[in-house]
Amino acid sequence: MIRPFQPVDTRTRVVLGFSFFVLFVAVWSLATFGGFVSRTFLADPLTMLGDGWYLLSQRGFLGDIGITIWRVVGGFTIAAALAVPIGIAMGTYKPVEALLEPFVSFARYLPASAFVPLLILWAGIGETQKLLVIFIGSFFQITLMVAGAVGSTRQDLVEAAYTLGANDRGIVRRVLVPANAPDIAEILRLVLGWAWTYVIVAELIGASSGIGYMIINSQALMATGQIIFGIIVIGLIGLVSDFLFKSINRWLFAWRLA
Repeated sequence: MIRPFQPVDTRTRVVLGFSFFVLFVAVWSLATFGGFVSRTFLADPLTMLGDGWYLLSQRGFLGDIGITIWRVVGGFTIAAALAVPIGIAMGTYKPVEALLEPFVSFARYLPASAFVPLLILWAGIGETQKLLVIFIGSFFQITLMVAGAVGSTRQDLVEAAYTLGANDRGIVRRVLVPANAPDIAEILRLVLGWAWTYVIVAELIGASSGIGYMIINSQALMATGQIIFGIIVIGLIGLVSDFLFKSINRWLFAWRLA
């Protein structure tokens, strides 16, 4: 009998996770090979694999994958480098929060995709435009989430530090940042997943390379196998980056899990 919050061992977790992928492919195969869905509109798994091999061996798709990864990492890194300090300042100092929080809360609801036409006018169709789409989509989310995490720090930790003689700068450096570092790392992991949606939007318009560029070209050719392969590649890269992020977080903040 399964109980709420009952942990499972690593082997069971892997088996269950893999089983769902098997079930998904089985349903997909049944729908396409069984004739329930036309293969014109949904390629079967074997066609998808064949189209994927064609993209990798004949169309230089590895280069598209590389440039998309570079765009995500570049835009997300710039956003995180600016958003984390601002978020810490907002969560720490109430006047800063009062000044910035209304605008940041307003801006985070603005869809990054809506800025694409403007960014093309301002920055052209080069790499700057794509990095800015990812930046806009990530910056405000990270800022507000970090501010919320820092603002909810246990007050007894702050009061104890003051009692031991810490000054204001020491409170930030020795209490607030270390206490919230695991949560900030988790916030970055979550927002990185969102950054992948923004880069595909940026590559659908005015791009000459990247996974999104391949997908929009395949749409014109009704090559659903290539489209599905591109989507799966994005999912696999995201899954690997997510596991890497989790592993690094567990290594850096092992004390949080103890």
